[in-house]
Amino acid sequence: MCGNATDARGWGSNVTSKDSFGAKGTLQVGDASYEVYRLAAAGDVSRLPYSLKILLENLLRTEDGANITADHVRAVVGWDANAQPNTEIQFTPARVVMQDFTGVPCVVDLATMREAMSDLGGDAAKINPLAPAELVIDHSVIADVFGAPDAFVRNVELEYGRNKERYQFLRWGQGAFDDFKVVPPGTGIVHQVNIEHLARTVYTKTVGDTTVAYPDTCVGTDSHTTMVNGLGVVGWGVGGIEAEAAMLGQPVSMLIPRVVGFKLHGSLPDGATATDLVLTITEQLRKHGVVGKFVEFYGPGVAAVPLANRATIGNMSPEYGSTIAVFPIDDETVRYLRLTGRTDEQVALVEAYAKEQGLWHDAAHEPTFSEYLELDLGTVVPSIAGPKRPQDRVSLTDGKTAFRTSLRDYVAHDEGPHTALDEAVEESFPASDPASVHPNGGEAEEPRVVSAAVTAEGRPSAPIKVTLDDGTECEIDHGAVVIAAITSCTNTSNPSVMIGAALLAKNAVERGLNRKPWVKTTLAPGSKVVMDYYERAGLTPYLEKLGFHLVGYGCTTCIGNSGPLPEAVSAAVDENDLAVVSVLSGNRNFEGRINPDVKMNYLASPPLVVAYALAGSMDIDITTEPLGVGSDGEPVYLRDLWPSPAEIETVVESAIASEMFTRDYADVFAGDQQWQSLPTPSGNTFAWDASSTYVRKPPYFDGMGVEPSPVGDIAGARVLAKLGDSVTTDHISPAGAIKADSPAGHYLSSHGVQRRDFNSYGSRRGNHEVMIRGTFANIRLRNQIAPGTEGGFTRDFTAADAPVTTIYDASVAYASAGVPLVILAGKEYGSGSSRDWAAKGTALLGVRAVIAESYERIHRSNLIGMGVLPLQFPEGSNAESLGLTGEETFEVTGVTALNDGETPATVRVRADDVEFDAVVRIDTPGEADYYRHGGIMQYVLRSLL
Repeated sequence: MCGNATDARGWGSNVTSKDSFGAKGTLQVGDASYEVYRLAAAGDVSRLPYSLKILLENLLRTEDGANITADHVRAVVGWDANAQPNTEIQFTPARVVMQDFTGVPCVVDLATMREAMSDLGGDAAKINPLAPAELVIDHSVIADVFGAPDAFVRNVELEYGRNKERYQFLRWGQGAFDDFKVVPPGTGIVHQVNIEHLARTVYTKTVGDTTVAYPDTCVGTDSHTTMVNGLGVVGWGVGGIEAEAAMLGQPVSMLIPRVVGFKLHGSLPDGATATDLVLTITEQLRKHGVVGKFVEFYGPGVAAVPLANRATIGNMSPEYGSTIAVFPIDDETVRYLRLTGRTDEQVALVEAYAKEQGLWHDAAHEPTFSEYLELDLGTVVPSIAGPKRPQDRVSLTDGKTAFRTSLRDYVAHDEGPHTALDEAVEESFPASDPASVHPNGGEAEEPRVVSAAVTAEGRPSAPIKVTLDDGTECEIDHGAVVIAAITSCTNTSNPSVMIGAALLAKNAVERGLNRKPWVKTTLAPGSKVVMDYYERAGLTPYLEKLGFHLVGYGCTTCIGNSGPLPEAVSAAVDENDLAVVSVLSGNRNFEGRINPDVKMNYLASPPLVVAYALAGSMDIDITTEPLGVGSDGEPVYLRDLWPSPAEIETVVESAIASEMFTRDYADVFAGDQQWQSLPTPSGNTFAWDASSTYVRKPPYFDGMGVEPSPVGDIAGARVLAKLGDSVTTDHISPAGAIKADSPAGHYLSSHGVQRRDFNSYGSRRGNHEVMIRGTFANIRLRNQIAPGTEGGFTRDFTAADAPVTTIYDASVAYASAGVPLVILAGKEYGSGSSRDWAAKGTALLGVRAVIAESYERIHRSNLIGMGVLPLQFPEGSNAESLGLTGEETFEVTGVTALNDGETPATVRVRADDVEFDAVVRIDTPGEADYYRHGGIMQYVLRSLL
């Protein structure tokens, strides 16, 4: 075992490095002196990409001769750009950042580990963060109230009412654990708070009389931790279980990656925004294939990309699958640090350190990369992405056509009376087209046109008359925009698009336009600074006139906390199965994520969110058709409202000042009176409340021994779910609202919780009983062994007739019968957010192995971290080509080879009469250790013993 050999050296402790290369030296910056580890001492590093120089420094500083050796350092210096990754290194991040949905279970696990440590005869105090850990409460606020001046206050009150137990638990953790800080609710989104305040770019740690300076690096319990890459900080998202290990002094095991160089030149044209740029890059990188790779931007165009745009690009790294998407340090980095209130000493250190270490960007220098891409920024055009994936970019000019093309997948195909919309859809899908695609996959038996009026059975489908609560009568149709949300760290951190949205709102109000009455409009900035500069610029009243009142400082709509639609709209959508739309300035638009009533979701820049709120439908071309009629009776077009770059820049320069950041972050961990007045438990261990439905002690360490039991083969397993391609962690992990008739809803009801108090899955992540019942329960999940169903359903093969039942209830039946479980899946299994509960819930359901065509990096690692074996179909094969139906009984042999200290390349899988060799996706020796111990938490706990 690795034990805890690295200790806290990565954070500048007094543990002595081996320093085989004599890299330790001194850097003088003004009156301050810093201990540094010079990269040049290891050899000629000028050809290395920026990101690998950061890894190299990490190894030089943490070299201990055991886990981190001189050979590891030489491997980075001599990196072969063309080779496939094959050298494992141990990366020690400077700090850990968390959001509350993923952070609460981290603290729950740490609290549980303290008790387990005592039970095994160890010192409970050893379970304590050795790396600084900062948690931002940003995922809990729900946009229940909108379009009202008091929306923010009322939503915060509801947030505290729902989450009191969780917040008390986090306050206990802040007192019980050293070096663990909490940013209270109503402050901002973790990634925006990270770039505006928490990130240092160059980190320092003082031990005794010595202050060590080294690159700021981090891991975070949210995949969009990569937003900090825009500041030159190498950091990425990990599962909560990996973050816990990092907090406890365990380095992150990784292979030296391939690095994709992305050369930028030119500058954005007028009318194109940072959002358009990032959607273009997302499409390009997803098409190229960068899963598991580092992406690094360089070249003359870098200087033309403002820091906020760099952060937007870094934020979207999970959407194209790379581990990071980093920009090097340059004048723009230093300018942003100064703007956001960093001290003069810190800014001076960043510049001096970067230049001393060869980390300062030189536009004329081209490092060596594994693969090369480039983009002329001048070719970027206004864009949206949807209706269900961030990489599905659509030029704004094609938005209407693309919507109509996609609509066929979301509405009934029965014949009936037609409307104008129907005729337009027929143009996209003529009845004579033999390739018309059925929404459930495959070719339709008989191509049919979409009916948007009345079906053959007489069921109305569009347009539908709706009377709103205020008495307003309106009609909604397929494609109606029912949510327009300025939300998410991705874009609310960017002043240019936020000011652009407000100026567009101002121009619309002055022309006499308003949002369509059926549109739920929300504004949820990533930090308080946004509202500060809106107020200073006098733009808030225009946004509010269009219904974009402040609803909270949090993720809201982007993570599924959009809150309910107005009752009349929701009823019309549900009763008539309308395919309605959300438009949000977020980073995720996966099926079932945004709102249970909304089938189609589009990502767009904040100005376009406002524009679509005015239009009220995706079924118009907003580049050529009017958004509405002005007070003068004349049509008003998007081009009439769009602010010029000069207008935006003028407001940005006049409205944003450094003192805003200094003031808003002056006492960021203290919280308001509501936070400070929460009763706070105390004590070294947490006093679990048996009646709590929010925070419960999980069973991960029940029956755990000091030594791990040998791993075994799998016999007599059944398939819990057979899934297709692109199943995301949103499909797997519990998220969003808890339905009353779901297993989780029945559990809460049985514990006396009223339906109105169910809250969301995310807010109940500290209760494994709720979470296990919500795993694989996404309303859009399609389990192929339960055809005709949508949601968390499967078949229970312990019963003679294999009836359809919920996945949770089936898992209970299998557990009672002693039957292990497997999951079958297609390509890109586990893409999307890191969501540690996607792995935790899988393990607690009794799943021993997943067999997929391919995996996204974080989820595969998380499965191992929970003791679940990730296997891959042989190259070119999948469940269909092998003839697997999911009704077979599975055996997996060859797993026991891991007990001999070796990781087999393949294991033998037998499913009734089908046999094949599955690739073992345990990619590093460290991951093999985690699997042998039953998971990463068990490994760390035994190591600390």
